[in-house]
Amino acid sequence: MPRALVLAGRGRYEDPWHDHAATSHRLALVLSALPGVDVEVRSAFPHALDDLDGVDLLAVNAGTSQPGYREAGIDDDADWAAFHARLAAWAGDGGRLLAVHQAANTFEPAFEAVLGGRWVEGVSGHPPIGDATLELAVGAHPVTEGPARVEAFDERYCGMRVAPAAQVLGWVRDDDGGRHPALWVHEAHGGRTVYSALGHDVRSYDAPGHQDLLLRAASWLLAP
Repeated sequence: MPRALVLAGRGRYEDPWHDHAATSHRLALVLSALPGVDVEVRSAFPHALDDLDGVDLLAVNAGTSQPGYREAGIDDDADWAAFHARLAAWAGDGGRLLAVHQAANTFEPAFEAVLGGRWVEGVSGHPPIGDATLELAVGAHPVTEGPARVEAFDERYCGMRVAPAAQVLGWVRDDDGGRHPALWVHEAHGGRTVYSALGHDVRSYDAPGHQDLLLRAASWLLAP
């Protein structure tokens, strides 16, 4: 039975603006609709990926901790070194990764090589949360073999850095009409990654179109 692990932000990788526990639960419920897939939710602890070799799909729903978390000595960078090394090695050896929303600003900068992009502090941003439209490149990839757009109550992430090797499949528009990549696939690191900027809170996961997009993404990730 294929195994999917949803990694929920906690401690070092959480903040007051995102309810990672609630959204990770909702993400797991969506993924549980995949036939024959066993789905588990786990908080982001330094040893959370010790059994990663037995995981077929890793879904990352985590963020960046508050300033001062490391300075307070709650944990040390060295405590997480094995976690990050294990994730990079697994991803580069054919690992299948689904990353959502704040995952563009999680873990260490080296995670960008796996994700295929990054939230850039001082450059990236988003308008106030509200009705959002994700415009899709229909027919360009199995992930976007569906409707031309996803409508959800969500944030519109703008101004993110995307690797040249990533294939952008979806865009949101800022309040001035500018178009910004918000969905892409990335395989240049040796595995398969899908990143979607949707998923700020549970209201986004209420949208049927968002659920369908996640299922198409997970199905492609798990395909041979």
